[in-house]
Amino acid sequence: MSRQAAIARAAADFDGGGFLDDLARLIAVPTESQNPDRGAALQAYLDAHMRPMLEAMGYTVALHANPRGMPFPLLTAERHEDAALPTVLTYGHGDVILGHAGRWSEGRDPWTLDRAGDRIYGRGVADNKGQHFTNIRALTHVMAGRGGRLGFNSKILIETGEETGSPGLAEFCAAQATALRADVLIASDGPRIDPARPTIFLGTRGAVNFALTVDLREGAHHSGNWGGLLANPAVILTQALACITDARGAIAVPEWRPDSLTPDVRAALADIALPDHPALPRINRDWGEPDLSPEERVFGWNSFEVLALHAGTPERPVNAIPGDAVAHCQLRYVVGTDPDDILPALRRHLDRAGFGQVTVAPTRETIFHATRAALDSPWVRLAAASLHATTGKTAALMPNLGGSLPNECFAHTLGLPTVWVPHSYGGCNQHAPDEHALAPLLRESLEVMTGLFWDVGAQSLA
Repeated sequence: MSRQAAIARAAADFDGGGFLDDLARLIAVPTESQNPDRGAALQAYLDAHMRPMLEAMGYTVALHANPRGMPFPLLTAERHEDAALPTVLTYGHGDVILGHAGRWSEGRDPWTLDRAGDRIYGRGVADNKGQHFTNIRALTHVMAGRGGRLGFNSKILIETGEETGSPGLAEFCAAQATALRADVLIASDGPRIDPARPTIFLGTRGAVNFALTVDLREGAHHSGNWGGLLANPAVILTQALACITDARGAIAVPEWRPDSLTPDVRAALADIALPDHPALPRINRDWGEPDLSPEERVFGWNSFEVLALHAGTPERPVNAIPGDAVAHCQLRYVVGTDPDDILPALRRHLDRAGFGQVTVAPTRETIFHATRAALDSPWVRLAAASLHATTGKTAALMPNLGGSLPNECFAHTLGLPTVWVPHSYGGCNQHAPDEHALAPLLRESLEVMTGLFWDVGAQSLA
């Protein structure tokens, strides 16, 4: 069977309903990792669904307890064809965000796959069951086209805790570094830059969440009797926040301004245009770093956000000076920012500005660090050429995703070049009711991955 015949077989699998029927069985497993009652479902997803699927494809499968003793098991699978062939590691996560049952439109059940026109609804169809299932299904079409062979060695890692920060994944990858040894990671998560344009991204931004707190005294005091006599923690906090950026959100902390927006990165981002669609928020083009394009701001630069701000009783204000105030904040950061110096640098900046009474404290463990593979690696060139050959479109090549994934486990712990080919889009509602995939995009993704894995094998067999 030829490359084109394998891709046609993949398209027929989607059009005939077989692909979606099997995906529906995965969606039906309520793998909410943020729900403490879903441990059995997480285990069942791996043991009752992934294991038989992969064993039928000739993989040797093992289930592993989470290294941290948490109810988030992991699965590894390996198909070894020849020691002389390259090895591709593929990753996915079987857990999903909370289902939000009862809040979906048209009375939809989050655990029931439902197609309405070009939209395919179901919790996990975009993040991430639909994406890693697409890649696994593509492997079957390559094997069918090559008489039961891939033309390369394949390893697969499925975790079940990504939506809670992938606890235990870093330790697992470190402990299993020999078993997971590969030449490249080819995986799928996140959105395309545009639904109609195949996309490749090579890493992710990191994220640090922290709280800024001003705690001056116990309780609140009458604003008439004490106004002008007591320092107001909300005023101090808002002034401190104002020194972190300028009025348009451009970062003022020197150490938070990265040095990695190099000419090659800017050249790659110049070929990318953020979507302008009525269903998506309209971009504020006068926000953020003034000398950067919107694409450079989200993919090549750091962004500081205030996620929540609290003082007094906002739901029912009273005439009183609050005793404390807190802001929950986040820095999304790119390669070129020292992650160990993010909060110390902020501490120094606030002290220089005279805000020593503002405390800085992390609010969650930093799991997802910034990563970025080389733009000109042979694996990137292979993927870009393959996507073009399958679709006739030039893929958008993004140095990194704007969001965060546990890519450092592969890029840093395992030392792999990382190539991510996303199968979703920005309007998919992935963490909200009505999560969905676009049927034309998902169909093309199955074709794309069949072509990409075929080309990996063709290179190996040449």
